[in-house]
Amino acid sequence: MSPPLITHLYTADPSAHVFDGKLYIYPSHDRETDIQFNDNGDQYDMVDYHVFSLDSLDAYSSDPSISSAAEPPKVTDHGVVLSAEQVPWVSRQLWAPDAARRKGKYYLYFPARDKNSVFRIGVAVGDSPVGPFKPDPEPIPGSFSIDPASFVDDDADESAYLYFGGLWGGQLQCYQKGNTPADFDEAWLGPKEPSGPGAKALFPKVAKLADDMRSFEGPVRDLVILAPETGEPIDADDHDRRFFEAAWMHKRGDTYYFSYSTGDTHYLVYATGDNPLGPFTYAGRILEPVLGWTTHHSIVEFKGRWWLFHHDCELSNGVNHLRSVKVKELFYDKEGRIVTEKPAE
Repeated sequence: MSPPLITHLYTADPSAHVFDGKLYIYPSHDRETDIQFNDNGDQYDMVDYHVFSLDSLDAYSSDPSISSAAEPPKVTDHGVVLSAEQVPWVSRQLWAPDAARRKGKYYLYFPARDKNSVFRIGVAVGDSPVGPFKPDPEPIPGSFSIDPASFVDDDADESAYLYFGGLWGGQLQCYQKGNTPADFDEAWLGPKEPSGPGAKALFPKVAKLADDMRSFEGPVRDLVILAPETGEPIDADDHDRRFFEAAWMHKRGDTYYFSYSTGDTHYLVYATGDNPLGPFTYAGRILEPVLGWTTHHSIVEFKGRWWLFHHDCELSNGVNHLRSVKVKELFYDKEGRIVTEKPAE
């Protein structure tokens, strides 16, 4: 495995984007805590966000003729761009963020617990990819749970979407009655989810973003993920394939790729579809389990090659809540499937 990209801080959940030829990473910022590990994720007690940038990933290329001649990338830390104390509605836990650019503005999406300890999703706006970002005083109306992932399509309207959701500590299982904050059911708090014969996995959520990028244009809906062998939604007990957290969307050609973490089985997997609103069909694994409980990622094209950003706990010697961002090259076979080794010519 490659060495960590960032070593002076603990960073996780990397959302990578290319703006004007430069690569930017929007990660979580892990920190030391005395909170004991639990399945609710209380030990992930983050309070701010940094933005990082770099100009080259040649040192991480799978091609030895490129990587052997390359210097390690210079990663610039642009400092704190948003902190919990700046956001009136937040009580704690600034978890995995994402960013987007649309019509000359930059948007930082982030989850956090509100004053009632319920996860909502906020947005902050800036004129530069490195901030500063000014947060809206309230969470996005209609938002809930964690792990927002924004996607701006390449159509004429630059249609934009927000994907989100996470089980257990992320509270997605508390919204089985409906897709609004009013449907929250505290009886499902904790490491719980549907199970048993006939039970289907809970879906991640998606909403089309309004033109202001700070509200939803329509209702929150399920992003349906189907099992390829049945054409039916994945079973709840299929923990090797069911959605747990860490939504990410990217597009290659006319195919949309929705990738995510399976949580307690620790895989990164993906599904494909021909519409950003779904349905998607499960297609395979991207990353096997790494050191540490969580796994969270992004996929981006940069200078003609595709890259998987993820994290593990190597730098902290296995401390689950002290993670570090890593990167590796990804490839596609002739059928458009994601593969981890370069296919033969």
